[in-house]
Amino acid sequence: MKKLFQKNTETVDLNRRSFMISTATAGLVMAFAPALFSGELSAKESIAKQSFSPTIWWTMNQQGEVVVSIAKAEMGQHVGTALARIVADELECDWDKVSITYVDTHEKWGYMVTGGSWSVFQSFKPLSQAGAAGRIALIDAGASMLGVKPEQCHASKGRIIAGDKSLSYADIVKNGEFNRTFSSEEVAKLPLKPANKRHLTGLKQDFKALDIPAKTNGTAVYGIDVELEGMVYARPVIPPTRYGSEVTQVDDSAAKAIKGYKGFEILNDPSNTVQGWVVVLADNYPSAIKAVDALKVTYKKGQTANVTEADIQSLGEKLCNDSNAGTLFVNEGDTAKMQAEATQSLESLYTTATASHYQLEPLNAVAEFKQDKWIIHTGNQWQSLTLPALAKALEVEQNNVIIRPYYLGGGFGRRLFGDWTVPAALTAKAIGKPVKLVFTRADDSLFDQSRSASTAKLTASFNENGELSAMEHAFAAGWPTKAMAPGFLSPGVDGNGKFDAFSASGADHWYSMDNHRARAINNELAQSTFTPGWLRSVGPGWIAWSLESFIDEIAHKQRIDPVEFRLSMLDGKGKQAGKAPESVGGALRLNAVLKKVSAKVANVKLGENEGIGFSVSSGQERNMPAWIATAAHVHVNKSDGKITLKKLYAVVDAGLIVHPDGALAQLEGSLLWGTSLALHESNNYQNGQVAATNFNTYLPLRMQDVPDMDIEFVQSDEFPMGLGEPGVIGVAPAIGNAVFNAVGVRLRNLPMKPNELKAGLSA
Repeated sequence: MKKLFQKNTETVDLNRRSFMISTATAGLVMAFAPALFSGELSAKESIAKQSFSPTIWWTMNQQGEVVVSIAKAEMGQHVGTALARIVADELECDWDKVSITYVDTHEKWGYMVTGGSWSVFQSFKPLSQAGAAGRIALIDAGASMLGVKPEQCHASKGRIIAGDKSLSYADIVKNGEFNRTFSSEEVAKLPLKPANKRHLTGLKQDFKALDIPAKTNGTAVYGIDVELEGMVYARPVIPPTRYGSEVTQVDDSAAKAIKGYKGFEILNDPSNTVQGWVVVLADNYPSAIKAVDALKVTYKKGQTANVTEADIQSLGEKLCNDSNAGTLFVNEGDTAKMQAEATQSLESLYTTATASHYQLEPLNAVAEFKQDKWIIHTGNQWQSLTLPALAKALEVEQNNVIIRPYYLGGGFGRRLFGDWTVPAALTAKAIGKPVKLVFTRADDSLFDQSRSASTAKLTASFNENGELSAMEHAFAAGWPTKAMAPGFLSPGVDGNGKFDAFSASGADHWYSMDNHRARAINNELAQSTFTPGWLRSVGPGWIAWSLESFIDEIAHKQRIDPVEFRLSMLDGKGKQAGKAPESVGGALRLNAVLKKVSAKVANVKLGENEGIGFSVSSGQERNMPAWIATAAHVHVNKSDGKITLKKLYAVVDAGLIVHPDGALAQLEGSLLWGTSLALHESNNYQNGQVAATNFNTYLPLRMQDVPDMDIEFVQSDEFPMGLGEPGVIGVAPAIGNAVFNAVGVRLRNLPMKPNELKAGLSA
């Protein structure tokens, strides 16, 4: 799946990349040039003429100030700072002179997506090369000005130095000659800095983040801040079902009494993104809010109007029990044969409830038609997925739609496919004016792309010696990729059927098992009731809950220490050895972090009804592994079943840490997100819609329940991994395993509820 997706989503084709460096508009420009243009024009001519709209990686002005172009969305993860550090480290420039700019959706930037913890992982190599190419060009130009050979020079913090002589980058840009093209072959051979020469990336480095000042002094502009002259405010009326609802009547007689009310529009969407939608218009947003509440809309409801959470879970269990259901994701050895020959078996069913995103900034978009282009102002994570839907809805060519970037007040996967932009654009088209569509919290909740409820059945087989001989893992849920990007579905390993790899990742674990089968199953009822969404950590966030809890179950059945049992299977043999560059060392690195976290908690003194549980995880995708071992220290109150998470421990090997402060923030946030999903938050479908629509009924982790955290990064010079999501994955199973160790009750449903624990204690 990774290869398929990366092929389509990398910012540039690594095999056909060449670079151009030249002066333009009184500054130095570093641009990407497709190989097919190499030699047709000089770098200077191409950049001056903008003859094929080259992608500008970075620019440097005559004061030596560097601006790095960021084709990713900023949603609190400091992505601009991280990517700029990669460029600046190789460019060897002065960090105090570096700034960033976020770019819009012009086709020159290539495929645009921010998610999956991919940004640093996918950008590290091309951005490092872009910085290295600039350093080499500056050395060449500086050497010429100093009257020495390039090999006699080196770059250091914005200067080219040759013995006791030196020039600043500013001097070189003002007076030097730049007309350099690096072919794709030369780019591939560019000498990148060894780890001990880096001064802006790595755990020992700590420099100011470029994005924090704007967020703290109020100058950061989010999508919800956008105001255009002459625009009309709008709020949607969310229909009773996600699909199939039809408007039969609208009574706005009560709304007409509201000052500022300007009417409504019934949307006709050629893209079928929104079905049965009414949008209310007003000259101010408070009036739009009141008008929707006053409006009376009559519908012919869709077929899922009576679906409940219990219906979805019931079907999931039925599907997992059907040995013919689903698509093979993993099929190692002969699991069926081992099951037939087994003298003992162990079987467990695990579930997770529906989970909502609840990002701080509710959905919003401003749409305007200007200079023959549709311009959409919003914070969006996956512009290249959103643009085609907008173009289809507006019935225009895709190159006539531009998404302007803004900071996101939280994304967490909800702002990947920008379905909320479609009604904004359609409303603007209908009334011929710019429209600012803002969702209330309840609107946002009802239109959320929920993380689907899931069901997983695991079966372990044991031979005559009581040893684990095979494991089968069947898991069912609604699939985001099927709903929003079906072209990225992957074929089964036996060539039969297709599955959503993002809803299966994690089942292809790093344990050595001779016989292992995993089946990915689509829950069609979930799929038809709502748009299943990608939520922080995606598949592994719920798949590891069942897998890592069941690994503990197997260990206890065999009377083996769960940590030792894991270590014995994390041997790095065969396919678990990993491969260069992304997973060098393979399972042995997971083995190492587990040993570290186990040693870290070895001397923790446990009180009555307290326990420590463990889990291991390897990030969101096998081909981009962030190796994490998690330990959870819990206390269980037997009288009321309350679980108190006292402390979380995490040891992380994510390769080179590009931005240490940002990495720590990502781990802190993701561990707490995992805690919230494990013990507190959930939603449920009733009558075809989620029941909890605000924070009075949707109850995420509160400050009073935040645990202490001990996070340790392993010093590493291996390829850097993304860290936005991996911390979520191991928290729930570590807590569940800790609860079992504390009081002997095995919990199998997320979130873990006090009443279930009490029932287990009394059983």
